[in-house]
Amino acid sequence: MLQGRNRMRLLPFLGPAFIASIAYIDPGNFATNIAGGSKYGYTLVWVIVASNLMAMLVQGLSAKLGVATGRNLAEVCRDELPRRLVVGLWLQAELIAMATDLAEFLGAALGLHLLFGLGLLPSAGVTVVASFLLLGLQRFGYRPLEATIAVIVLVIGVCYVIEIFDARPDLGSVARHAVVPGFAGGDSVLLAVGILGATVMPHVIWLHSALTQDRIRPENEAQAKRLMRLTWIDVLVAMAIAGLINAAMLVMAASTFFRSGLHDVESLESAHRTLVPLLGGASSALFALALLASGLSSSAVGTLSGQVVMQGFIRRRIPIALRRLVTMAPAFAAVVAGADPSRTLVLSQVILSFGIPFALVPLVVFTSRRDLMGALANTRLTTVAASAVAVLIVGLNVLLLAQTFGL
Repeated sequence: MLQGRNRMRLLPFLGPAFIASIAYIDPGNFATNIAGGSKYGYTLVWVIVASNLMAMLVQGLSAKLGVATGRNLAEVCRDELPRRLVVGLWLQAELIAMATDLAEFLGAALGLHLLFGLGLLPSAGVTVVASFLLLGLQRFGYRPLEATIAVIVLVIGVCYVIEIFDARPDLGSVARHAVVPGFAGGDSVLLAVGILGATVMPHVIWLHSALTQDRIRPENEAQAKRLMRLTWIDVLVAMAIAGLINAAMLVMAASTFFRSGLHDVESLESAHRTLVPLLGGASSALFALALLASGLSSSAVGTLSGQVVMQGFIRRRIPIALRRLVTMAPAFAAVVAGADPSRTLVLSQVILSFGIPFALVPLVVFTSRRDLMGALANTRLTTVAASAVAVLIVGLNVLLLAQTFGL
């Protein structure tokens, strides 16, 4: 399978990165990108481009760890770090899994609510059933789940292609702002920090290494290098698609809300409502459909991540149905309590910020060690770039937390 140059041989290697990419087009990204486009037009498109490049590097390193070691990041932490530190990492990773599901579950329920007019509580109930069905695909192997996730990514992408076609953006201006950094005042800097700081999702750093660890076992150094080249193609393609979708979200908001003088469209509900008079009911329905698809798929990915961290850190597994119930309990409680979905989404993103250093720093350290990675150890340039990205992302998240809590 690792021999030859037939392009069809690439197909078995595609999939893991598409599962990881869902985290980059989750409901939290919807909210951030729409706020950026409605407030500042096309000005912050370059931030999404830069964010996506960093995400490619981080997810590539996570995939490489699984290929090189045959272990996932949580297992490597368990084997290489002191026990007390391992327990602490596991507990925070479990909390991050719950915070992740809070955002994704609410996004899916909100998508159903906006698309079909159901109340939030009935929508949450339907979301529970749908997410169980999606996770049930695992019983048939990894391919059906990967294919379904890829189709969902395609659905979200098609929805936004149609939205962009309806919005008729100034493509020349979009292209210019994609490569020329710029801001529109102090508040735009803070929003750019928010977009960059939320670039890397900690739960898919843990997950991606698990998706590649047992997929294909290279028998020698040459096979390992070829496998990694093919894995990089998977990462680059999947993350590029996710990046284009993120850019489309911001461009759509800029071409509709900002251009119409509506600069304070900050909630997903108001975005959906405002699209009706601007682009018509079909466009608002596509927005709700994309949000629903995003929430359902990213919620399933968050549950898989929770399984990985428990198995990796403490060698324990629980039934996937029980895992799903545990991780979505806070989200369901929030719906029952009548919590505002958009405010709860923001809260979940703040909690996620706490988990980034605990996944990102070990990843960079371990992938730089030749005794662990062999021929796939980071080059000096890769280590420098990854370290710079890690410092930048961690620093931005510290800044975001300080801003959130008024420190």
